[in-house]
Amino acid sequence: MKKRVTGIGGIFFKTKDPKAVKDWYRDRLGFNTDQWGSTFWWKNNEGEDCSTQWSPFKEDTDYFEPSKKEFMMNFRVENLEKLLPVLKAEGVQVVGEIQSVEEGKFGWILDLEGNKIELWEPNDNAFL
Repeated sequence: MKKRVTGIGGIFFKTKDPKAVKDWYRDRLGFNTDQWGSTFWWKNNEGEDCSTQWSPFKEDTDYFEPSKKEFMMNFRVENLEKLLPVLKAEGVQVVGEIQSVEEGKFGWILDLEGNKIELWEPNDNAFL
């Protein structure tokens, strides 16, 4: 596999009050927020529209488990179904099963310090 990660898919973090945090970033920094956070649009090297998600989560979320960290990174990938077995063969811990939804395919791994990493094969058109 030549390409693995193609960009940052999202930055997710825990907070006491996600709504207040979203409102602060909207009012102070001009984020265009919605129920999920804020979506940033950019173009890849081929000129295709791509998105990166910024999302505050409630501090008691279990979405980041088994990691105990207050954040989770999401990386965009080209072919999740081919990538996860390669990573597993390299000794990377894969967490759970691939989930396919309108926004794309999602899979999870743990890095060497136990940080949960979300890998996303995106369908950016779902956000248009």
